[in-house]
Amino acid sequence: MNKLLELWRTLSPRWLYLAGAIVVSVLFAAALYLQHVLHQEPCPLCMIQRVIFIAIGVTFFIAALHNPKRMAARFYSGIVVLLALGGVAVAGRHIWIQHLPKDQVPACGPGLDFMLQNFPMGEVWQELMHGSGECAEKGWTFLTLGIPEWSLFCYVLLAAWALLGAWRSAE
Repeated sequence: MNKLLELWRTLSPRWLYLAGAIVVSVLFAAALYLQHVLHQEPCPLCMIQRVIFIAIGVTFFIAALHNPKRMAARFYSGIVVLLALGGVAVAGRHIWIQHLPKDQVPACGPGLDFMLQNFPMGEVWQELMHGSGECAEKGWTFLTLGIPEWSLFCYVLLAAWALLGAWRSAE
């Protein structure tokens, strides 16, 4: 235990942020594997979650490059926590849709490409957040949890990791 505390004291917050960026990269690689190898096509809510993961990863990477001190570390951690909370909201909505009775599942709407070309951005965003019938499909699972449940779990862990980085830089 003493060796862990000693390692913790000597560890730069830069390494914590870099580890966060690497974790997000692995998560994104797993999403691409699920899509291109296991043929699990992402639904609109999955796409939003991917964008949020990318934003979190970029924030972690910029923080690692910057090697922030106390106030800047809190700023970066705050951004990651806010993004993660947004991810929790989207993943929560996705989980809710997946657990609706079949007769209450929203109807499938037009594809994302069609909406981006023909609808105003506000309407596209509203349709994406509403979800569709394809969001209710349960695909790949691991330890009985589906993709949105794992995403929710990862958002919470990434937020905690960011707070850990801010707390570490305050020492």
